[in-house]
Amino acid sequence: MNFIEILRVIFLSAVQGITEWLPVSSTGHMILIEAFLDFSHSSEFWSVFIVVIQLASVLAVVTTFFKQLNPFEIKNKFTISNEKLQLWLKIGVACLPAAIVGLLFDDFIETHLSSPLIIATTLIFYGIVFIIVETRQKGKATLSESLTAITYKTALLIGLFQVLAVIPGTSRSGATIIGGLLLGLSRKNAAEFTFFLAIPVMLGASLLRITRIGLNFTGAEWITLIIGCSVAFIVSLLTIKFLLGFIKKNDFKPFAYYRIILGIILFAYFLS
Repeated sequence: MNFIEILRVIFLSAVQGITEWLPVSSTGHMILIEAFLDFSHSSEFWSVFIVVIQLASVLAVVTTFFKQLNPFEIKNKFTISNEKLQLWLKIGVACLPAAIVGLLFDDFIETHLSSPLIIATTLIFYGIVFIIVETRQKGKATLSESLTAITYKTALLIGLFQVLAVIPGTSRSGATIIGGLLLGLSRKNAAEFTFFLAIPVMLGASLLRITRIGLNFTGAEWITLIIGCSVAFIVSLLTIKFLLGFIKKNDFKPFAYYRIILGIILFAYFLS
């Protein structure tokens, strides 16, 4: 494994750590980077690499929001927080639609819906949707800033929006944030609930892929995974902190404009 290959792995992992949490489609960016950069590893290994570094990104969410997510408390005695337990149940409800669709259509989606032109189309389409939703919601009252305001019905509806993200280029975080905003959540609540949904969704998808392919890697491949996970974890921590600070004073329109511009560039490149 040479120095140039290490730089490519670092770049790919950093992009994943950024785009996983911003509503700009991490899967779309990963597919496009693989198309433009020549990696020495097999395509089978890279399919595992992507899901493994996603696990590192999920660990960044758990680290950042551990106090909000951990239902177990040990002070004078062991207790379980009913409020946090309810939050996990809502997360589970929201994940059901995507889990069912993923199990039924994962192979079809990977085979038929991962073309650059489809990615470009979804980037542009949901960029426009973001602009429309943000304009429509401007000035409207939102639910409480507390995540406890999310009901089971709201969680399920957000989960249905998450199903849209099975098409590469859509963005899982983008789809759920749009759903959350339309359902009356504040930007902060929509973003945080999206982060939480990533834990079971990405964990399940990663374990499913690893189970199919296995972990029989060479020494160079293990080094690649360790570097990739380390970079994805650190970059994810920084990206999550950035996004939560950004949306305190700004809306999601800048990400929408980025999606549209990137989609247009991709169309121009692949159709030329």
